[in-house]
Amino acid sequence: MSKIPFGPTYAEMLHPETLPADLRAQALSALSENEMDPINLFNITWKDGKNHVRSVVLPGALTGIDANIVVMLGTGFPSGSHKVGPAYSTLIEGLVDGEITPEHTILGPSTGNFGIGTAYISNLLGLRAVVIMPDNMSKERYERIRRYGGELDLTPGSESDVILTLERTHALMKDPKNKALAQFELMSNYRFHRHVTGGSAIEAVRGIGNGRIAGFVSAPGSAGTLAAGDQIKAAFPEAKIAALEPYECSTLANGGRGQHRIEGIGDKMCTLIHNVLNTDFVILIKDEETVQGLKVFHDGLDTLLSLGVDPALAATLGSAIGPSGICNIIGAIKLAKHLRLGPHDNVVTVATDGFDRYESVLTDLNRRYLEVAPFVLDRWAKDIFLSAADEHVYDFRRADAKEQLFAQKERDWLPFGYTMAYLNSMRDQAFWDAEYVKVTIYDEKIRMMR
Repeated sequence: MSKIPFGPTYAEMLHPETLPADLRAQALSALSENEMDPINLFNITWKDGKNHVRSVVLPGALTGIDANIVVMLGTGFPSGSHKVGPAYSTLIEGLVDGEITPEHTILGPSTGNFGIGTAYISNLLGLRAVVIMPDNMSKERYERIRRYGGELDLTPGSESDVILTLERTHALMKDPKNKALAQFELMSNYRFHRHVTGGSAIEAVRGIGNGRIAGFVSAPGSAGTLAAGDQIKAAFPEAKIAALEPYECSTLANGGRGQHRIEGIGDKMCTLIHNVLNTDFVILIKDEETVQGLKVFHDGLDTLLSLGVDPALAATLGSAIGPSGICNIIGAIKLAKHLRLGPHDNVVTVATDGFDRYESVLTDLNRRYLEVAPFVLDRWAKDIFLSAADEHVYDFRRADAKEQLFAQKERDWLPFGYTMAYLNSMRDQAFWDAEYVKVTIYDEKIRMMR
């Protein structure tokens, strides 16, 4: 099949059931039969073939709480992560605006999944991609980027050194032949998650509990996923939004800037596209607990079954949740405990990717521990999930707390050429709403070009 010049609109990514039936059927077939068929662009959605949001509800036997934890699953997206969505949205907006042409090289600053998405989407659209990322991430991420035809430009460090990838990206952008899908800066990332992820989260809780969302949690990498909170708050004003950070790198909470093991989050910054007006809480998660939790989900089938987890759900958890998903689940439990939520309340979070890119993470864990016997996994499951403590929860609803986040954003982005006037405009929700309404403008442009 020839290259498809343009894919779905934002509306079609939220509601793929509105696509022509034959196109939808062809795309669903390609998702399992030919990952590199460009028609997979029309599989960029949270919904499965039956048009249900891909998600699971965690039982109280695992979480130890009455509230419902609804986890949206990103593994069903092409390339295996929902980060392919903002990569596509950023690239398609550039194409319809004429800012990106087939002659350009696409730069994808990332610590992994966005880079994978950049390589994948660029391949489907016939563009050259260079992914700029730290040199100490899981080897599976590098392998997948290369498999999708992407080239790597590695900078020193790990997850907490993403600032170096931004510096490298801005240096390469001086060459007019390069165009960056700058996920930390471009509002297309915000638009995708506010419209598609936020809208899907609202659908995901229908028929669960009271059908409303009491809390939404996500660990910010680019902070794109947190934009779903803006849409959730518009539908459910009582909803509380929590940003999760590594305990070892608590930049938003208190300016901490340490190293950590949770790939995909905690990048020592307040990203430009992070709407801090709607961040109610910042919650710290210990990195080792996320890796131990990954071990429990992947290798602890007997542990999960002994807790009373349904076998089919246990199998899904073993394959469909990566470290950042474990982090998000722990954070969702903590928020539910902090808010004293009950059996009719829902907390929504996301699992960005699955286990397929983290085998080396568990290899490292097994190397670091003398013994990981079944009784150890039993203890980890109880300590990490059932006994998750209501601690390290910072309330950011106060004006002075918001100022702390605005000040962090200024320190991070003034050096990259953004003005105080622009940063100050972000202090008004009208700024974010004006960016969001551009969804309809871009949908029309995509339809016209298609």
